[in-house]
Order: sequence, then structure tokens, then C-alpha cells
Amino acid sequence: MAVEFRLPDLGEGMTEGELVRWLIKPGDRVTLDQAIAEVQTDKAVVELPAPVPGTILSLDVEEGRVVPVGTRLLTIEDAAQDSVPTIPRSGEDAAVAAAESAGASAAADGGGRWRAVSVAPQRRALATPAVRRLARELGVDTNTIVGSGPAGRVLAEDVRAAATGAPTDAVTTRDVEAATVAATTPEREERGAAVAREARAVEMPGAEEGPAEERLPLRGLRRRIAENMVLSVSTIPQVTSLVEVDATALVALRRSVLPAAEARGLKLSYLPFVVKALVQTLRSYPYVNATIDDKTKEIVLKRRYHIGIATATPDGLLVPVLRHADRLTVLEIASELVRLAEAARERKLGLDELRGSTFTITNYGAVGGFFATPIINPGEAAILGLGRIAERPWAVDGRVEVRPVLPLSFTADHRLIDGELAIRFLNTLVASLENPNLLMLEMR
Repeated sequence: MAVEFRLPDLGEGMTEGELVRWLIKPGDRVTLDQAIAEVQTDKAVVELPAPVPGTILSLDVEEGRVVPVGTRLLTIEDAAQDSVPTIPRSGEDAAVAAAESAGASAAADGGGRWRAVSVAPQRRALATPAVRRLARELGVDTNTIVGSGPAGRVLAEDVRAAATGAPTDAVTTRDVEAATVAATTPEREERGAAVAREARAVEMPGAEEGPAEERLPLRGLRRRIAENMVLSVSTIPQVTSLVEVDATALVALRRSVLPAAEARGLKLSYLPFVVKALVQTLRSYPYVNATIDDKTKEIVLKRRYHIGIATATPDGLLVPVLRHADRLTVLEIASELVRLAEAARERKLGLDELRGSTFTITNYGAVGGFFATPIINPGEAAILGLGRIAERPWAVDGRVEVRPVLPLSFTADHRLIDGELAIRFLNTLVASLENPNLLMLEMR
């Protein structure tokens, strides 16, 4: 019985995806939920699981192609024969439900024609591949979970709650941190080699030292980054303001609490302190934690503080999201930042960890940069760039001293944030960073 597998909706608002890489080939036998392909969404590369056990008959989309949700990706000969799971297309959930209740599906007869056959209805939970991997890690059957996401989608927190036997809202990262390490994608190390093999070298006449240039396909995460950057600069009028912070007190505060953090096994950088100062400042300037809905012509003031942290990976820049930063202590922020950064570099982040940010920080100072003009993440109103803290001459009461200085770059959407508001925001943020002990008054 032949089954068509179509590109499913892997997240809210997804309309298309790029087929980055096939993990199987025609003639291969696969098991249920075996990873068969890698698909690049707006935020991450995710694995698609086999819908049924069987033999791959055909691969219908070439690697590197961007196709709409619902496009047929492959055809598989179902080895089960007694049931055919239905793979829903985008926007067809109601129709699929009706077909399942009627017990009908499609199959091919011996002559290759499609015919209707009666099958027993089978419930297959709606969940992303990353969530399914997490469920396998924790020994949870997603089909037994009532999802809390849109359209009943099973989320990562639903799986963790089922694994611990606790209500969804009672589970925290600390409760299951040791159990949430997802499996790595098979043969991930070969990605660079595979791309290199596909590169096309252009020979220059008379060149004796080899190719004069090399061409690589623009695909996967790098393509998404390029598209988002073009979208940002073409739709958002952006202006960048630059300031410097006397980081003397900040450096002293971090140094004083570093032994306590190390005793808990935590790597404490300056970033958690910046996050706390930023959140406190965002509360005073709601337009900075906002966006413009171009369709409805409305200003959307966001009442949550989900901070995106731009993270460099071998494939490009990812922005994992530190959720509810206002509810976390400095040490909790430090712990979560380390976890997110490691998961980003190893490409283990779930889609729910890469969407929903309300403001973004990019820390180019980690590689030695000072000032920059960071580009706003589409859907947000501003982005903060952190430079490297370094000793610089600083005027103090009419004399020059050498002090640690932190450069800041603040890029804002000029439709929402005028120059005056940008400078006021920066002045408040600088005051918090130069007097970090005052953050104790607002810490949770």
C-alpha cells in the first residue's frame, strides 16, 4: 500500500520549508518515526520522521528546494498493510479529521491506480520532530498526551510533564534538565563535507594555481539568515545609537560573586547582569519591548520579557530565546544561557526555543568587537549590541583614569522609537549597569 508523505506544518505560521538533506534514498527500508529528512524552517533545521514503516519508493523533492506546506515529499510502501496514518496538510485538519472518522484513505492497486480502502482510524499526535525525539528520550508516548499547543499540538513541556507526572505548568527547566538532552542528528559531522562536494569551481583561463573562485549553494540556515536580514532592512527604518559604560562597579560585582557561582558549577559572564538591567529598563520603556503589526496598523506592546540571545554556530547565527527573563535570578539566567548556547551550537534546540522573542541581544564583544550596527530581528522593535569590556581612558572629576569600559550599540525601529526615546532608554540602561547593586531592589 503506497502512502504519500507531504510536508507538514512544523510550527505556527509556517507556510513553506527548505528540504536541506535527505537521510534516506529510494529502496531503503525505514521504521516508524525514523528520521528521513532535514527541513529548514524559519528558525531551525528539524528532522522529519517516517510516517509508516516500509520501503521508500521515490523522493519527489530535490535537496535545496523550498516548497509549500502540503507538497508531496516522497512515496513509501507501507509495510504495516493494516493501517495507514494520515499525514495532514496545512489548512486541511478538518477534512483530514472527517476522512479519519469515515475510515477512508488512499492506496494504489496492482496497476498503479489510486483506490479508496477502508482502514481503522488511528490517532497520531501532532508534534514536531524535536518534541518526538524528546519523548523517546524520556520514554513517553506522544499519542497518549493531550497537547496544550495550538490545535492540540504536543509541546516539549507537555512531554516533560508526562514524564514526571506533574502538571505542565509545574515543570521547570531545573526539574528535567538532565533528561532533556536531545539526540544529535546522524552524520551531522558530514554536513560540511557534503556541501563542499556540491560546490562548483569556476576555472579562469590561464590560471595555473587552481580555481579562481568557488561557488557554494545558498541553502539551509544561511539562506534563512539572508532572507531575514533583507526583510529587516527593507521593511524597518533603523537607526543605531552608540554609548559607553563605565563598567568598574559591574566588574567588581561579578568578581565578588564569581566564587559562589563556580561553587555551583556555573559559568558566570557579564551577560546575565546585562539581561537583568535590560529587563528592568524595558519595563520603563514599553515601546522598546513592542512591535508594529503592519496588517492591522497597530502598535503591539508586549507584556512578556523573552530575550533572544544571538548565538554563533558552525552553520550561522541562531537566536535561542530566554523566556520570562524577568522571573529569573542572575544565576538562573546564567545556567539557562549556557544550556541554550550549547544546544544552539549542537543544533539541538526545539522550535519552541527559537521563537517568541520580544527583544534581542547580540554579544559580538565575545570575539573582540567594540561597536557595530546590529540589524533588528523582524517582529521586534530594537536590538542591543554588546562590545568587549576593555580598559580605556576615562574622565573622572577632572582627571583621567584607566577604567573598564563596556561599549553598547542600540538599533531601534524609527517608526516606534524616536531619537530622544532611544537616548533616554540608553541613559537608563547605562545608569543601571554603572550602579548594578541597585538591581538588587528589583531582582526576583
